[in-house]
Amino acid sequence: MAPWPQNYDPLGNAWLSTLVAALPVVVLLGAIAWLEIKIHLAALLGLGVALAVALVAFRMPVDAALATAGYGAAYGLFPIGWIILNLIFLYQLTVDKGLFAVLRGSLADLAPDPRVQLVLIAFSFGAFFEGAAGFGTPVAVTAAILMQLGFKPLQAAGLSLIANTAPVAYGALGTPIIALASVSGLDLHALSAMAGRQLPFFSLIVPFWVVWAYAGWRGMLGVWPACLTAGVTFAVPQFVVSNYHGPWLVDIVAALCSLGAVVALLKFWKPSDGWKPANDEKHPASSIQHPASASDAALVRRAWVPWLLLSVLVFTWGVPQVKDFFNGKKSFSLSLAELRGEKLTVDPGWKPAAPLTAPEMPVPRVHKNIVRTPPVAPANAAPEAAVFTLNWLSATGTGILVAAVLAGFYMGFSLVEMLRVYRRTLWNVRFSLVTIAAMLALGYVTKYSGTDATLGLALAKTGSLYPFFGSLLGWLGVALTGSDTASNVLFGSLQRITAEQTGIPPVLMCAANSSGGVMGKMVDAQSIVVASTATNWYGHEGSILRYVFFHSLALAALVGILVYLQAYVAPFSAMVVK
Repeated sequence: MAPWPQNYDPLGNAWLSTLVAALPVVVLLGAIAWLEIKIHLAALLGLGVALAVALVAFRMPVDAALATAGYGAAYGLFPIGWIILNLIFLYQLTVDKGLFAVLRGSLADLAPDPRVQLVLIAFSFGAFFEGAAGFGTPVAVTAAILMQLGFKPLQAAGLSLIANTAPVAYGALGTPIIALASVSGLDLHALSAMAGRQLPFFSLIVPFWVVWAYAGWRGMLGVWPACLTAGVTFAVPQFVVSNYHGPWLVDIVAALCSLGAVVALLKFWKPSDGWKPANDEKHPASSIQHPASASDAALVRRAWVPWLLLSVLVFTWGVPQVKDFFNGKKSFSLSLAELRGEKLTVDPGWKPAAPLTAPEMPVPRVHKNIVRTPPVAPANAAPEAAVFTLNWLSATGTGILVAAVLAGFYMGFSLVEMLRVYRRTLWNVRFSLVTIAAMLALGYVTKYSGTDATLGLALAKTGSLYPFFGSLLGWLGVALTGSDTASNVLFGSLQRITAEQTGIPPVLMCAANSSGGVMGKMVDAQSIVVASTATNWYGHEGSILRYVFFHSLALAALVGILVYLQAYVAPFSAMVVK
């Protein structure tokens, strides 16, 4: 059977086709933000509209559309839902033992001012988890910690989303940039370096921005040393590592530098501006009742152990060589060259993926049965692959589960007690899992039906303003799919083709797709669900979306302006990687 070719103007009118292609997004966001429908119902409604558009307007085969929805739902549950479930399980274990309260107290003692807590936890600490794991992990961790520090659920969720932006392009050990290089055919190091000449500007801005979003202009000025320290010590390593090493360790190195610098600053500097929140409310941190034992150094160390275990194991699980070992692809050996990222090609001695630890299942009616067509893909492009890999051992969520179980035993839980907590956690996040599955199903239907490419082509046809709108295309991709990696896979080839047609350096626009995309992480439904689940504020996703939408669009527009300057205006144009 010949592959089904995507048609990006099925109605014979580009404007009309674009309006129809936008219906699933409009319905989804409108249902969440304005109609205030519960998000799992809104996601299912958006999925229904996406299927209707794919079947009726874009004439996608019925069996392929349904199989695509199932493929997306499966990916939503694994690996993404698997991460959230096990992370909330670990969090619940620490809450049940009272250790999260101790951890909260120790953080409040280290940085009593809530504005500094935002910088330290939401930006610097969150960036470490983004670099190690990605896929919602940083938002889940930092939102839960912020709420326990006394922030309101809306603030904890929204501010964590705003802070988790600049590190995203290098998340999960550089996965988005690696995927971008794969689909665009451009040099990996060139793309890493180009993104590293765009995002450091925003790494410097974001700490100020997130504090401004919380405390206002005057409140932000009162902690400018902390914001500047966190931003500079993240931005400089981000530039250096991305340009002179590659995408793998950018966030890890930058986050550790930023964390260490802010902690060192707090040794001799404290805010002294007498700032208070608006309406004379108490500081969130001031409402915390520290446990009497929180000052006990041994107890504080005990409270940190589960999270240190999580950090170590998540990082270990993210190392490519460890993943290969768990997937049965090669024997476990780490040379210095490999750790430097010098070994980029597939080892011819690798074994096929182990059937038990990473079974690969081609999706019926989808795998190699759908083909992208020009101008989104080159003529005679290979049919799209659709293979679901159940890499249950190497998945980040499994590393989190191992950390949770080890931490549970360390905290004195029996196996039976942990099973009870796990069952309770599963029940608590059931609607979140449904939402994530429905959202990813929607994203996959739009991808394989071609509706996403129709929207992308509309933005690409903007003439000399293409560098600006091309950056917004990356934002749109992440807002639709919830992943910078998915957005790069979706639009990487289109960005290169359009850039070559308009005479703009392809490496600039492909990197801009990733850099613009990071600002879409605030508004994608997947991230919002993760934030609402972590703060136990499920059902208020519309409020979170409204809280972050301006910030997301404003920062994306700033990325577009920077890319426009890099395309046409000296000295910015000198920054483009040749």
